[in-house]
Amino acid sequence: MTEYPGGILAIDSGFMRDRMATCYLVEDTGEAAFIETGTNSSVPRLLSVLERRGWKHSDVRFVIVTHVHLDHAGGAGSLMQVLPDATFLVHPRGARHMIDPARLEASVRMVYGDETYDATYGSLVPIAAERTRQMQDGESVTLGQRQLVFMDSPGHARHHFCVWDDRTRGWFTGDTFGLSYRDLDTPNGPFIFPTTTPVQFDPDALRSSIRKLMDKQPQWMYLTHFGRVGDTHRLADRLLDGVDELVGIAEKHKHSDDRTQAIQSEMTTWLKDSARVHGVEIEDGALEEVIMPDVVINTQGIEFWLDNS
Repeated sequence: MTEYPGGILAIDSGFMRDRMATCYLVEDTGEAAFIETGTNSSVPRLLSVLERRGWKHSDVRFVIVTHVHLDHAGGAGSLMQVLPDATFLVHPRGARHMIDPARLEASVRMVYGDETYDATYGSLVPIAAERTRQMQDGESVTLGQRQLVFMDSPGHARHHFCVWDDRTRGWFTGDTFGLSYRDLDTPNGPFIFPTTTPVQFDPDALRSSIRKLMDKQPQWMYLTHFGRVGDTHRLADRLLDGVDELVGIAEKHKHSDDRTQAIQSEMTTWLKDSARVHGVEIEDGALEEVIMPDVVINTQGIEFWLDNS
């Protein structure tokens, strides 16, 4: 757990490895909210932090997920079961998958297989429709004395929103503002790159969403992967360049005989070279351990985009 000024705590969800995915507890004037829930196995971590902070389960007013990919929302149903007064806030395009998660679970099982799915995610728990609120672009809620504003932010997924916290002048960005792992921080600041997870990567929409986030002149970005970052203008520029780079890699290898391997190989080289230029000094094996899971899944998303755009 890391406590940031302004009543925001970052909780490592335990997904895949340490410092891979963050959930946030937002505290304000007698009320609390979770933003991102991680997977089912993350829920005990969230409740432990809640109780250590002195909150009752009934004090949690909102459970919020930026989108319904399972590393962000897989534990939402389990968490809602033990928070009796919480309302679940979700993008309109994602709500039905949380109310009846059977189709979502089946699709993820098809991608990863039952054994991996069961070990990583577990069965999804439905959330009652009457406890669910679909947040439209520009809508807001009040938590204590702070306002949280929701912005539709497609590009990574069509069912994605980001959440603006005016108190800290920061965005909870889900995956829209990319991936920045603390293992790769250097004196030059955070290292960042886009995520193109399947199946709804849309480079034009993602560029537009990143620019819309920057219209607020944010001081902070609260990333799900991983934690709070500043230096937002430099990072936004790097992300936009990164989207262009990934699109170029995809188009270069669109008709390659072994397209998957070609894209993965060039993406790995690009990320490793970029990290070295940024000043990352960890040895190659450790660097690949950090980036390779994203290289694999980013390639899957890029290939789906190539085949369907």
